[in-house]
Amino acid sequence: MEPDQIPLTEALGPLKDQILSLIAQGEAVVGSLFRPWIGYQLAMIAVLFACVHLAALWVKPRIGDWLRAREGWAKWQLRIGLIVQRRSRMLLFVIGIWLTVWLMREITWPSRSYLLALVANLATAWLFIAFATRLIGNAFIRGLVRYGAWTWVTLSILNLTDETQTLLDSLAITIGESRLSLWLILKAVVLVGILITLARLAASSSAASIRRNSDISPSMQVLAVKFLQVVLFGSAFFIGLKLVGVDLTGLAVLSGAIGVGLGFGLQKVVSNLVSGIIILLDKSIKPGDVISLGETFGWIQSLGARYVSVVTRDGKEYLIPNEDLITGQVVNWSHSNDFVRLDIYFGTAYGDDPHAVRRIAIDAAKSVDRVLSFKPPVCHIVGFGDSSVDYILRFWISDPTGGLTNIRGNVYLALWDAFQENGISIPFPQREVRMLGQDKPPEPPAAAEKTVD
Repeated sequence: MEPDQIPLTEALGPLKDQILSLIAQGEAVVGSLFRPWIGYQLAMIAVLFACVHLAALWVKPRIGDWLRAREGWAKWQLRIGLIVQRRSRMLLFVIGIWLTVWLMREITWPSRSYLLALVANLATAWLFIAFATRLIGNAFIRGLVRYGAWTWVTLSILNLTDETQTLLDSLAITIGESRLSLWLILKAVVLVGILITLARLAASSSAASIRRNSDISPSMQVLAVKFLQVVLFGSAFFIGLKLVGVDLTGLAVLSGAIGVGLGFGLQKVVSNLVSGIIILLDKSIKPGDVISLGETFGWIQSLGARYVSVVTRDGKEYLIPNEDLITGQVVNWSHSNDFVRLDIYFGTAYGDDPHAVRRIAIDAAKSVDRVLSFKPPVCHIVGFGDSSVDYILRFWISDPTGGLTNIRGNVYLALWDAFQENGISIPFPQREVRMLGQDKPPEPPAAAEKTVD
């Protein structure tokens, strides 16, 4: 046998000893259950639980009715009341079990209430953990922390922590010079989870403070929040691994492999990430801006690490990659200011006075609500067409988020009403059809007499 090879029976020896020790303790516990006073205490616990269950069925609806009547309470107060309602059975059980322990210690020897005191300690610890973990917003993390804390508290009260730790530490594999045990993995998960939760709370409070600062532009707020999140979560992860004794030198090789993968297979992802940083730094677009990119017109809802969320007037949300905003031609309607000039074209008959047409068109545009009065509309002749004099009407608005098509439509309607009131005609092409072989052209039907190109 080579020196570095260990027999399987010798390697599993510590694990076998720990399992036998736990089995022996279990046999001792089972044997103690047959003692008279242990049976009495178990019966008392069962009766108490049944009474508490019936009492909770009566108490829960009344607590709910009482909470619904608290109209002036704050939201956090109602949330605490709801937690008390949901945990009323456990709360009543804790109160009842401690009263039973006190009564037993007053009328008999303390050894005859040992099991009752043990159950009381367990129930109290579980109740405290149930209330404390409600502060965690994420349901998955809350459940993970709650059941993990219940397990640890139970083992601590039963004085089984050392045996459990030794058992978990014996379940290990060796990779090179590193020894990876189940206890080390569990400790790393718990510690890293706690640090990441603390980092998440710190990031949330810091992000709220940054967003309340009006001196920081929206794009710089997004950049600062994302940079803070990367620093906090990255620090929590690496500090947690370092505290549990994980060798971080192996991460250098992993970082090199990730770099090669980024260079070959994740070019677009990296390009979008870098483009997102550039967008945040140069402040070319920011949340709330109205942009046009190709056929997409809408306002920016949020800036992400990989994409920009743009919401259109019809409620569609487009996720545009950051690289497209850097390399493509983007129209930012509200980059430096919110003023937007719109142009509409129309034509009138040659018999209408162009001076009057211009005046009427300007007055019609001014009558629309969203058209700015301090930047008055203007109307110019742009050409003489085949059947009409062509005009352009220009006006300004300050709320492009309200839509462009609708304001154009309102101005067109105002023009139509104004022209109807003042006798201004809008010409349209006419077509005359003659049939060959007839002495005179027939009278065309009224519906076919005029067509619009």
